[in-house]
Amino acid sequence: MVRDLPDPPAPPAASAAVLAPLLAEARRLLDQATRTLAHLCSREGGLDVAPLDDYQSPSYELAWTGAELLAAENLLLATRGGSGLDADLAVVHGIETLPAALVRLQGLFADCGLDAEEVDALITSPELAALRRHAGSHASLGAVGHAVALQGGDIAPIALEADAAMAQDAFLRFAREVVVPLAEDIHRQDLTVPESLLQPLREMGVFGLAIPESHGGSAPDGSENALTMIAVTEALSEASLAAAGSLITRPEILARALLAGGTPEQQARWLPRIARGEPLCAIAITEPDHGSDVASLTLRATPCQGGWRLDGAKTWCTFAGKAGLLMVVARTEPERGAGHKGLSLLLVEKPSYEGHDFVFDQPGDGGRLSGRAIPTIGYRGMHSFDLAFENFFVPDAGLVGGAAGRGRGFYFTMAGMVGGRMQTAARACGVMRAALKAAVRHAGDRQVFGAPLASYALTRVKFARMAGRLAASRHLTYAVGRLLEAGQGRMEASLVKLYACRSAEILSRESLQIHGGMGYAEETPASRYFVDARVLSIFEGAEETLALKVIARSMLEAALKDGRHV
Repeated sequence: MVRDLPDPPAPPAASAAVLAPLLAEARRLLDQATRTLAHLCSREGGLDVAPLDDYQSPSYELAWTGAELLAAENLLLATRGGSGLDADLAVVHGIETLPAALVRLQGLFADCGLDAEEVDALITSPELAALRRHAGSHASLGAVGHAVALQGGDIAPIALEADAAMAQDAFLRFAREVVVPLAEDIHRQDLTVPESLLQPLREMGVFGLAIPESHGGSAPDGSENALTMIAVTEALSEASLAAAGSLITRPEILARALLAGGTPEQQARWLPRIARGEPLCAIAITEPDHGSDVASLTLRATPCQGGWRLDGAKTWCTFAGKAGLLMVVARTEPERGAGHKGLSLLLVEKPSYEGHDFVFDQPGDGGRLSGRAIPTIGYRGMHSFDLAFENFFVPDAGLVGGAAGRGRGFYFTMAGMVGGRMQTAARACGVMRAALKAAVRHAGDRQVFGAPLASYALTRVKFARMAGRLAASRHLTYAVGRLLEAGQGRMEASLVKLYACRSAEILSRESLQIHGGMGYAEETPASRYFVDARVLSIFEGAEETLALKVIARSMLEAALKDGRHV
């Protein structure tokens, strides 16, 4: 907690009633730009690849504007009718977000050939000016930041159902008592996540959160169990993204892929074992020359007697050394033009290795699988590997879905990735919570020119803006989790991943800056939060791919479907 701070003036009354219609007008203008861009990118009633490529930059801005507005709208809705810090943060965040979104809209209108008169009018509206002058003033932001500091940076509480709340409490205790004492050593010495963390997590059932009870997991049958997954992931990520927060992602992706396409025999064999964390799992999708372009993957799976032979390379396969089971996306249909329809999923079994490199030679006339950990600036502990498959044999039983699953690997993978992206948003929230709390603690203790750093106006303004972004990300993550529980929200899972991950970069950067020189030292957790946060916008779908191929495309398709394009 911050100590010995003078009492600032109280924040002004919440201005949500003024902010809400401004956001609604911005949403209307975004819809107009979306309809027009959909028309520009369509041919014969459907989206066309060539104009979509020509309009990549406007599509990117479209996705980001949608993400920013949805985060602000959702936070305002979540705090509607309330008072206190959360309500103030909703206004702070809305005032910060709206002008930035409107500037994006100006560019979108120009790119689409639209008259931006209404956008300009909203930017210069008396209502927005009054909001920025009062609720967005440095004095008001400072007062909100002071309230954030008094709460130790622990902001934006989320009401959860009993089961999810109990799981959150249990994993918060485990994170505080077990993960935190090990996190710095794992990061600074580039260690593999030790069994002293893995075994108690197995016993707590962390690897089975996405697996139905009927298959040996803890998810109620017929439920996504999304809220519990988010709560647990966030709690562990607050202690360490790489040593704990990311452990659940790979088993969830594989489990959901098996639930989507695995044969009954494959589900019966693997899901209970995955739920027990025996074996640990890794996902081999990305290739050196293709990145997030899954449809262009080239690792070959050639049919042979009793199975398949794998030849080629994968990269950025997190935990592939320690894992005993790999989900490998491979090309089983070599015909030119097969694209994503030529991909299948194969389950590869291998020994578990502790080190940063390994070579596995299959017995008999089998092939070889070798791996090397990629040195990274952060996200250490699980390690991401380059993998090389040489004539590596996989039995027919390892083809997910059997004969019926051949060529359907892309769809099974996408079924798994929704949960992975949702988890990544939760991981981002965990890192943000850690970064904000660390900044508040340091600023309360650090004396600068004879006073605590937290007593200065600029520091308090930073706290307000950081907390507003965290509150928006956190509320949106849990809101999308509820959509997933209702069988909706697939596009929104990508959207919240986009927004929360960039927010984690911004927040962790500010936390490091508040720490000053000590923030740049490896011995300070703030430096770990900063380098760990940087990976979030890259993995589980790079932000450019999500913005263009998922979010913008979904928005444009919806506009065409509604028949409202100009």
